[in-house]
Amino acid sequence: MSSQHTIATRIAQLRQIIAQHDYNYYALDAPTVPDSEYDRLFAELRELEQQHPELITNDSPTQRVSGQASAAFTQVEHQVPMLSLGNAFAEEQVLEFALRAEQALGADQSHNDLFSPAVTVEYCCEPKLDGLAVSISYEQGVLVRAATRGDGQTGEDITANVRTIRNVPLKLQGEGWPEFLEVRGEVYMPKVGFEALNQRALAAGQKPFANPRNAAAGSLRQLDSKITASRPLEFCCYGSSTEGLADRHSSTLQRLQGWGIMISPEMQVVESIQGCLAYYADIGQRRAQLPYDIDGVVFKVDALEQQRTLGFRAREPRWALAYKFAAQEEITELLDVEFQVGRTGAVTPVARLKPVHVGGVMVANATLHNMDEVARLGVMIGDSVIVRRAGDVIPQITQVVLERRPSDARPVQTPSHCPVCGSQVERTQLVRRSKNKQVVSDGAVWRCMGRLSCQAQLQQALIHFVARRAMDIDGLGEKIIEQLVTTKLVASPADLYRLSYEQVLELDGFADLSARNLLSAIAGSKRPRLARLIFALGIPDVGEETAKVLARALGSLQRVQQAYPETLLWLPEIGAEVAHEIASFFADSHNQAVLAQLAELDVHAVDEGQPDVEFQACTTFAGFIEQFQITGVASTNAQRLAEHFKTLEALFAADWLDLSSIARMSKNTAQAVQDFIKQEGQRQRVLQLEQQLIDFGMHWTCQREQVQAAPLAGQTWVLTGGLEELTREQAKARLELLGAKVAGSVSAKTNCVVAGSSAGSKLTRAQELGIAVLDEAEFIAKLAELENQ
Repeated sequence: MSSQHTIATRIAQLRQIIAQHDYNYYALDAPTVPDSEYDRLFAELRELEQQHPELITNDSPTQRVSGQASAAFTQVEHQVPMLSLGNAFAEEQVLEFALRAEQALGADQSHNDLFSPAVTVEYCCEPKLDGLAVSISYEQGVLVRAATRGDGQTGEDITANVRTIRNVPLKLQGEGWPEFLEVRGEVYMPKVGFEALNQRALAAGQKPFANPRNAAAGSLRQLDSKITASRPLEFCCYGSSTEGLADRHSSTLQRLQGWGIMISPEMQVVESIQGCLAYYADIGQRRAQLPYDIDGVVFKVDALEQQRTLGFRAREPRWALAYKFAAQEEITELLDVEFQVGRTGAVTPVARLKPVHVGGVMVANATLHNMDEVARLGVMIGDSVIVRRAGDVIPQITQVVLERRPSDARPVQTPSHCPVCGSQVERTQLVRRSKNKQVVSDGAVWRCMGRLSCQAQLQQALIHFVARRAMDIDGLGEKIIEQLVTTKLVASPADLYRLSYEQVLELDGFADLSARNLLSAIAGSKRPRLARLIFALGIPDVGEETAKVLARALGSLQRVQQAYPETLLWLPEIGAEVAHEIASFFADSHNQAVLAQLAELDVHAVDEGQPDVEFQACTTFAGFIEQFQITGVASTNAQRLAEHFKTLEALFAADWLDLSSIARMSKNTAQAVQDFIKQEGQRQRVLQLEQQLIDFGMHWTCQREQVQAAPLAGQTWVLTGGLEELTREQAKARLELLGAKVAGSVSAKTNCVVAGSSAGSKLTRAQELGIAVLDEAEFIAKLAELENQ
């Protein structure tokens, strides 16, 4: 046997031995050799590799730190979004979560049989580590990529830094792992390591970290991985996006542990929500003794089939909940209250505090939400106040210590004029119809009336308008927008589309190529999808999901602009206050002018058309009558009136005899209805509302159009792997325009899978189920074919 072969064999042996010791130490917490022996083996491996560099491989333990410092982090799009969890801060919220889950699962299993026994739900409980969420991907068992959570869709590539974390295996242990495996977990810094790090910082005259979470996040985002390697970081896995590993969440984690991936030793499966509460109480009592910081516990429905049944809402799963610990509180002094102006003009009070440590973080500012909250607290400037970090994150004042109030304490006054632009500040008004009356009440928000002439509102409105989930104008960061506003080049979102090459070139940091790229990005944003355009406008209380509802239900920006609040109330998830905010936004003359300018500049949605067929004839005559809020007319009497008169015309023509003849309707109610229909102003408003329902195709007499279904209507597609010609978001958008639903996992109901480069377990699953698979070239050709039909 050759000398070279003997050395290669020894190197492979050492790597295997060291990997096993890492597994014993980190995953099992059961080291079998002293540190000195481990160090001796590591030194031998390093020496052999230095003598024979041709034998070095990326998965060698010696290669955790390699290469030069990175100039920046590249963006990584998660194949499956990294969703956040819903939070609970009280036991009642946990019980409500369990009740919803168990009722949903019970209905699913019983097929609406009310007499079937309640479904049994087991929960997997884990401590909620206070660190930074990351995903780590393995191909053929070798670590190939790691990324931060980012915004859930896109994170930063931190592969080089994660490779330096000692308990993250560069190569998986054992066997049976899939071709592609993605694990998710938390990178954190143990308490002992954090204290040692801060002692070193103080000794070097450097500023210490405020808490272990900040230290972990800062260490993981170093551009030089050698710095990350010097920090005492650890990783704990809490799940995997790879399907088919097991049928339960807990079994998935145990399987991952068998491949050398660390999971929480505190993980426990309990049979009921009462078991979850007992686990929470136990961990809470032992929290201070744990070797790491936690800010709560996480409960997950353990059976994966039950998780699939429960599904998701917006950006969080219905099968998981984070139960946060009560925030720590401290007493400090309220030095002053300043007012900040937000994107919608809301003037918000912010407390300036005498700095105090709360839960390991120095707190100098706290939110006061609005002036109603100031009044509720009875807080005055100079007071001693109790401050806590809500959910261990957001500082807020919870109480005034009245016995400590000084004689010179001053009341908090709402400014009469905007602190930024000097415009008038007015309190918002809420207008509601109640019992045949228009009721006007004070809102909780005070607003600067300067609108886009206010630099604070303009700057925040532009930041929102250009954001990735809105108009998605790449290259327009906050600093550039600040320049555009300060130099008065941009006074509204429409002005972005008027910028010239010469104007951009004069901005700090721009040269020929960057100026042309920015103008190209702005021009390329002129054809957004309708939901994006609505969201970009920054309508108060209208987030992405509400924007999608408006786009789908009404089909055009013009209809959204014209819609009465009462019409909007027929749409799902839109309540009275949101409907009022939408109508008020489009009634504003400043907003109308900006919309007109955008239209003149040829900015319009690419997918405008007719309202979705699901909203045609979606109203009922009884529900329409109930909207009038006539005294005594709730759902039952509204139904009686609808059945008796059939049409609005007949109802308006009714007299006392007609109304009093309706069975089981009291004389008082009949009189209230007659009084209502006699008022000319009320009649005109009701007729206007009915006409709009007819115009929008929502009236109960409208016929559902027999439209040709979208080419992919009713189909479910899955995207996996990396695409080169399209971003994942672009591919998803084009599929949705064709009527398809884009899912994150492969099941028997999946119609087609698009497999890009490095496609892993989803492709394997599709092949096992015999589902059609397209590569990127075939996918693009298919899109073109369907879009041209």
